[in-house]
Amino acid sequence: MLLLAIETSCDETAAAVVADGREIRSSVVSSQVAIHAEYGGVVPEIASRKHLEMIAPVVTQALHDADVELSAIEGIAVTRGPGLAGALLVGLSVAKAMASARGIPFVGVHHIEGHILAAFLEQPVEFPFLGLVVSGGHTHLYWVEGIGRYQTLGRTIDDAAGEAFDKSAKIMGLEYPGGARIDALARHGNPAAVRLPRPMINDPSLNFSFSGLKTAMLQHVAKNPVTIPSQAASDLCASFQQAVCDVLAAKTEAALRRTGSRRLVVAGGVACNSGLRARMGRMASELGIELHIPSPALCGDNAAMLAVAGDFCLATGLQSSQDSDATATWEMDRVGDGGR
Repeated sequence: MLLLAIETSCDETAAAVVADGREIRSSVVSSQVAIHAEYGGVVPEIASRKHLEMIAPVVTQALHDADVELSAIEGIAVTRGPGLAGALLVGLSVAKAMASARGIPFVGVHHIEGHILAAFLEQPVEFPFLGLVVSGGHTHLYWVEGIGRYQTLGRTIDDAAGEAFDKSAKIMGLEYPGGARIDALARHGNPAAVRLPRPMINDPSLNFSFSGLKTAMLQHVAKNPVTIPSQAASDLCASFQQAVCDVLAAKTEAALRRTGSRRLVVAGGVACNSGLRARMGRMASELGIELHIPSPALCGDNAAMLAVAGDFCLATGLQSSQDSDATATWEMDRVGDGGR
């Protein structure tokens, strides 16, 4: 099956052509980072308007890069949620219109489901497995029994890890998006230079908390102003990144031991972070487990990742109706309840 996938959940307008839910024929991502940098974060109305402007050329480019005509597309996978409502509606409306015009099926895919299954685009992963999703809006641990079969084991009770990265970067005066800036500076810093808390690291639950770490960063910078670039800034970035990685690794190891899983998938935008990738690699080696982390291009928001679930759903006769609507909030545990 040759699928067209469309992603517009936040500030990337993306489209991809994927064969059989595994082979990426093309993947096009139009980023709005430069536009939102002026505001220090994503402005929903601006994001929606930019999606409207870019969706047609991005889809056209994806078809061109794949060297296929629209007439060859057999189905469409599109992000239905969660995300910014206005942004989601752009992609979903285009998917509905194209599916109706061509007389082909389409299916709405959960954005985080796409992230978890992105690893399948590079190598097969045997079910069940433990999934850690770390992004700007999510820090969740999932037990994944199959496509559409997810159980939440732990989640952040306040800020997501990616949000903590970006807000801490803003506290330091780093440019948006701050997560990548912290990662770059941390490579030249001493992770033991600044004492920072590891919230809930010893809590018996598998939940996360990062608001206290963000507050600690605010208090430290207020007392010890940093200039960019400087060794002090690199040390603070390295110390912050180490604190986040310590919490993520501790909770993930606890989840692996409780579930007995021998397989781990780490996904989401923060999975691009070099410190986290290295830390998870060491933990996997120490525990003797199979680790899957998609390439950085598949960790950030992209459309190709939607095709894994999309292909499975359409191949098994599960599709969305023209009445389906975007959903800004959507629990992964409910994906398999026929709510596509």
